[in-house]
Amino acid sequence: MENRAKQLYPDAKILYHWNTQDCISLDKLPYIGEFSSLMPHMYVATGFKKWGMTTSNVAANIIADMIMGNHNPYSETFKSTRFNPIKNGTEFVNMLKQTTTSLILDKFKIPKDTLASIAKNEGKIVEIENTKLGIYRDNNGKYYCLRPICSHLGCELSWNNLEKTWDCPCHGSRFSYTGKSLYDPSIKDLPLISIE
Repeated sequence: MENRAKQLYPDAKILYHWNTQDCISLDKLPYIGEFSSLMPHMYVATGFKKWGMTTSNVAANIIADMIMGNHNPYSETFKSTRFNPIKNGTEFVNMLKQTTTSLILDKFKIPKDTLASIAKNEGKIVEIENTKLGIYRDNNGKYYCLRPICSHLGCELSWNNLEKTWDCPCHGSRFSYTGKSLYDPSIKDLPLISIE
């Protein structure tokens, strides 16, 4: 997008970047409505798949109608207590594949990158002395090293160059390049490791 903007407006300056995180339901539709049939008068609206600006308005109308006892034509479509294991089978299998890859298979892959291949302001996973390490190199050339394993369930992290964070592909946890836990479900920081 930046490249296209610069083609159209060569003098344009990128002042801000935006990034978001949002859970996505198995069938790709948000969950809106009662949290549970066992907990009356408690409502949920989630799984907007990055469409929170518009879907949150839909959610507000559905939940307001539920509270007021009014019929809403969209409430059944977004019903939060729906669960269709057969309909959602393909997505469920994809989710299991992603988790298996990050939790097990990626740990056996030998990284091709080396410490010398990490540019300034970049992070990569490298292998040093038979140990996989996540390493970020700041603009001054200083290295920040940690084990790229999520402290939630142990999935292998990947580097997010836009946010300068280590992200978990399994459940969305996010860590700063210094190892600080930034985003749940992980709540435990990752310790920095000295490589000098």
